[in-house]
Amino acid sequence: MKFVMFYHSLYSDWNHGNAHFLRGIVKELLKRGHEVDVYEPEGGWSLNNLIKDHGAEKLDEFRKYYPTLNPQFYNPAKPLNYENILGNADVVIVHEWNEPEMVAEIGKKKERYGYKLLFHDTHHRAVSEEASMAKYDFQNYDGALVFGEVIRKIYKDKGWVNKAWTWHEAADAELFKPDRDAEKEGDLVWIGNWGDNERTEELMEFLVEPVKELGLKAKVYGVRYPDEAKKALKDAGIEYGGWLPNYKVPEVFAKYKVTVHVPRRPYVEMLPGIPTIRPFEALSCGIPLVTSPWKDAEGLFTAGEDYLIAKDGNDMGYRLSEVLKSAQLAQSLSENGRETILKKHTCAIRVDELEKIINEIESPMAKNMKINK
Repeated sequence: MKFVMFYHSLYSDWNHGNAHFLRGIVKELLKRGHEVDVYEPEGGWSLNNLIKDHGAEKLDEFRKYYPTLNPQFYNPAKPLNYENILGNADVVIVHEWNEPEMVAEIGKKKERYGYKLLFHDTHHRAVSEEASMAKYDFQNYDGALVFGEVIRKIYKDKGWVNKAWTWHEAADAELFKPDRDAEKEGDLVWIGNWGDNERTEELMEFLVEPVKELGLKAKVYGVRYPDEAKKALKDAGIEYGGWLPNYKVPEVFAKYKVTVHVPRRPYVEMLPGIPTIRPFEALSCGIPLVTSPWKDAEGLFTAGEDYLIAKDGNDMGYRLSEVLKSAQLAQSLSENGRETILKKHTCAIRVDELEKIINEIESPMAKNMKINK
């Protein structure tokens, strides 16, 4: 089959967490012999910031890690040549970062070119910014791929699409793999963006203060850290590493003994069951993980076996001490987490799910034949 996908960026993961999953999905589709064209806009904010801060040579580094991936650019200020782009497509997937006008236009072309058409939602705006969702025209879409059951129910209840499927993010388990015997550079590492005051208090309680209290050797990576955040890290003795390419995450995890997950408030309060990509990455790399409270409403993992949950900041300090002091506990968490990823949450498994979904969708041509009869 030929897949055509419109995403914000395949090249850049600067403040763009969806890049990991998308890269893994495209890799897997290509391995199975599918043809895949991924289109991203010229001048996209993620790639622009990456090049501005770190130089265009990072694109060459990306190609070394992903030699089979070759995204194409389009100029969003000019009309697209839809005949060339969509004319031979079997499946088209449009991500929710695209402008509503493009989402609608690709929908209008569906009947002419006969492809199956899906919208892909990986954000919390379905509950946090419902007005922005009203701008999308899904009337020609076969359905939506959404990254959690709670989102699927919202799409169904609101009648936004004919059908919605829960399609969780997952790990590229080939790249994100354990190397727990590597020489360690410190105790704890955290990888994530500070981000829009959606978890400032939580990061102080579950990351900064426990590290300071325990005197751990720790390092934090990410972007969009305000001055007050950098000061808090410095005061706690935490090194700030800035942006880390997503494909380097496994190498960094290998150098530390434990990591934490601190989900953003919208996910905890409104979207139970959606952990975002970070726990998938940590568990796939086999680094012991301790999380702040979140509700695994869909039973993706097994708390206490795959990772530990800390109920508050004091408990986080206790849990971290437990992992750092007990080699047996650390090994158990590492092995269980990786096993769960391999059984349930790899990009290969998600492509299996996608292929089943596509087979469920009746082609526009078949529908027309039924109508004409």
